[in-house]
Amino acid sequence: MSDNGCGFPAPGLHSFLFKPIATIGGFEFNKVMLLALITTLIVVTFFTLAFGKAKVVPGKLQMIGEAGYDFVRRGIVHETMGKKDGEKYVPLMVSLFFFIWIMNIWSVIPLAQFPVSSIFAYPVVLAAIVYLTWVPLTFKTHGFVGGWKNITGYDPSLGPIKWLVSFIELFSNLLVRPFTHAVRLFANMFAGHLMLVMFTVASWYLLNSWMIPAAGVSFVMTMVMILFELFVQAVQAYVFVLLACSYLQGALAKHH
Repeated sequence: MSDNGCGFPAPGLHSFLFKPIATIGGFEFNKVMLLALITTLIVVTFFTLAFGKAKVVPGKLQMIGEAGYDFVRRGIVHETMGKKDGEKYVPLMVSLFFFIWIMNIWSVIPLAQFPVSSIFAYPVVLAAIVYLTWVPLTFKTHGFVGGWKNITGYDPSLGPIKWLVSFIELFSNLLVRPFTHAVRLFANMFAGHLMLVMFTVASWYLLNSWMIPAAGVSFVMTMVMILFELFVQAVQAYVFVLLACSYLQGALAKHH
C-alpha cells in the first residue's frame, strides 16, 4: 500500500523489478530471465518437433510450423528484401519474430503476467544482433569505400551540403537506428504492461473500497487492454522483423 493518502498501490518502476529466484555463483537469476529461458526452449522445441522429421504430407504440428514460417518468409522477408536476397536470412527472421512474440505474450499469461521485452536489455541485445548483421554485410557487399558511401548516403550531386547530409546519415544509421530499433519494442511493451497493471490494480482496489460500478468499469477496461495488448504484441514482433529486413535490404542495395 502506498503512502499517498488514499492507499492506492499505484504501479511504477517497481512493477518491473523482481527479487532473485536463485543466486548461482554470485549470478542472480530472476523471473524475467526464467521467462526468457522458457521462451527460448519453446521456440527451439516447437520448430524441432515441427520440422525434425518433416513429411511430404504434414501433420498438424508441421502445418502450424509451416504456416508461421511461411508468414515470415513470404509476408515479411520476401516482400521487403526480395526472394533472391532474402531467402538466406529467413531462418534469422523467423527466430527473431517468434522469440519476440512469445516474450511479449507472457504479459497476458496467468502467473507469468510480464512481457520480457519491457526490460530494455532484451530489445537492446536483439537490436544489436541485427546491427552486427547489417553493418558487416554493408562492407562485405560494397567494399570499404562503397560501404561508407552506402551508410552515409554520400552523393556528390548535392554540392556543398553533401558533407552535412553525409554526417546526418552517418549519425542516423550507426547511432540512432539501433537505438530506435530497440526502444520501439521496449517502449510499447513497457507502456502496455503499465496500463494493464494500472487497470488490474484499480479493479481490485475499487472493489475492496465497495465502489462496485467503478470497479466494473475498470475490469472492463482491463479486458479491453488485454485484447489490445494481444494485437500490439504481434504487431511489435512484426515491426521489429520488418525493420531488420529493411536494414539488410539497404545493406545489399546498390548505391546510386
